Amino acid sequence: MNQNIRNIAIIAHVDHGKTTLVDKLLKEGGVFRANQHVEERAMDSMDLEKEKGITIKAKNTSVHWKDKIINIVDTPGHADFGGEVERALRMVDGVLLVVDAYDGPQAQTRFVLRKALQHGLKVVIVINKIDRDNAEPAKMYDKVLELLMELNASEEQFDAPVVYGSGRDGYMMKHLGDEKKDMSPLFETILDHVPPPFAKPNEPFHMLVSNIDWSDYVGRIAIGKILGGNVALGDPVFAIRHADGKRIRAKVTKVFEYSGLGTNETQAGVAGNIVGISGFEDIDIGDTLTAEENG
Repeated sequence: MNQNIRNIAIIAHVDHGKTTLVDKLLKEGGVFRANQHVEERAMDSMDLEKEKGITIKAKNTSVHWKDKIINIVDTPGHADFGGEVERALRMVDGVLLVVDAYDGPQAQTRFVLRKALQHGLKVVIVINKIDRDNAEPAKMYDKVLELLMELNASEEQFDAPVVYGSGRDGYMMKHLGDEKKDMSPLFETILDHVPPPFAKPNEPFHMLVSNIDWSDYVGRIAIGKILGGNVALGDPVFAIRHADGKRIRAKVTKVFEYSGLGTNETQAGVAGNIVGISGFEDIDIGDTLTAEENG
């Protein structure tokens, strides 16, 4: 396990505050300068997303907090984009379940939470928007526990920790009544409860492609969590196509790590980290990348 990395997804019903919460985590993680103006909902980069105010495509970002790297996948909250949610969950070891303190769990909350539980992921409950008029955070926490029971959560999943706060106002608390200070309680809960990614650094490189990005500069970029080994610039790799099992040889031309809202080029990607890799004319979601020529 890479002890310095945590991989999490944020799941919620639409409009329960996921993307705003990510904005605040990015700010507190030092991604933005203190005096930098940041457009709200910074992760909603697609024009259609900004127009409609919802997240359509699962996107990756990364926050450095103390000496840890927290990779965050912001997932769609709308049922029409369930495939994006599924792909995001393949890359992570835990989820932040964001629930509005007034509205409580909704239909989409149930959908995404069921998927997370089926994947065996650790859950951190975030009761958000406690600043809303008539908010009932304690009652909504009870409703989340009822939902976990209905969805047959394991005992460990049912004992999920909870934080309360306001992503918009930039504070979280481990207990109602605590000082409304900053996002530290949420960072601490993630590090304490979500395990480091399980990966096998001594095995040959292999990775499942969970998402695809595009750059005019390097073409298609395969995104996923490295399940074993390391991958470096210039390495020969093989792409095993999910559709027909065909094995295609390629050479790694770029390795990207996520940093804030963008990516940084790096010389190598390590086991357990979520990275982007380019060098493929034809690569798709569900394909496998491997250093092994056979097997």
